[in-house]
Amino acid sequence: MRALVQAGLGGPREMRLVTDAEVPVAGTGEVLVRVGAAGVNFADVSKSYGVFGGGPQPPYVAGFEAAGEIVAVGAGVSEARLGELVVGVGDGAFAEYMVLAAPVPVPPGWSAQEALGMVVNWPTALAALTIGRVAAGETVVIHAAAGATGQAAVKIAKHYGATVIGTASPGKHEVVRAVGADYVLDSRSDGLVAEIQALTGGADLVLESGGNLEASLAVAKRVTGRVVVTGLAGGEAAITNWDLVYKHQVHVIGFNLGVLIETAPQIFGELAALIAAGVLSPTRPTTYDLADGPKALAELEARTTVGKLALLP
Repeated sequence: MRALVQAGLGGPREMRLVTDAEVPVAGTGEVLVRVGAAGVNFADVSKSYGVFGGGPQPPYVAGFEAAGEIVAVGAGVSEARLGELVVGVGDGAFAEYMVLAAPVPVPPGWSAQEALGMVVNWPTALAALTIGRVAAGETVVIHAAAGATGQAAVKIAKHYGATVIGTASPGKHEVVRAVGADYVLDSRSDGLVAEIQALTGGADLVLESGGNLEASLAVAKRVTGRVVVTGLAGGEAAITNWDLVYKHQVHVIGFNLGVLIETAPQIFGELAALIAAGVLSPTRPTTYDLADGPKALAELEARTTVGKLALLP
């Protein structure tokens, strides 16, 4: 089968298309999926540089999120699932076939492309807002608001009655407004902290993913403000106990999607309710051929993309 193999730890440029990769075999409790579309996420970029915690070592078939049709089942899985369209996470999504252990059925009428985000971006957005204790009437700052996770977070926060301030580069502001943000600010502005403070006097909740942790801590309301760290796209940031005692008296909450899925799988029930209510609707990703995977990852890394990205095998 065709697959994208990460050959080294030099980033997306060390990703190679191969045509003779071995088709994986579904084990006990697993299914084999013919990939219809694979999601591109910043975690794929981090893995390509070897900085993703517990990430794979090269060479490996890249990617971890995909949607497609079940074409074979392992022991313990009903053959009635053959032909079912599902979405899930596993190893080796940037390929024509991959194995999934706990796939989620794609809603009726949705395509494989439209289902991307259901098991990565949307749960991240929902969980970050949930553990951040979002409440009606509060002000929420969402960084990287034009991305797939950011757009979902804006929609969900508005559904819960929050006032939303989204940050993004200027060329992406209309996208953020279109999904419901009350205010949209330039993420690259030197005056970003002052602008948020002027609007809020201190935000109740901040979703931080771009690596600008210092700014996120600075805009959170003293004592009661919460900062949920969902990623480190901009690199690592240092914070000390001195900072928390004397500079930023706020709640800092770490988030990891893999840990969440293991410990609180009920998040998918809450997600289903949001989908049923129309808060979250089918995505329309920007698509690339599988061979152009390195280009897609490089553009994501450079922050020139908007919304969800997908590779088509």
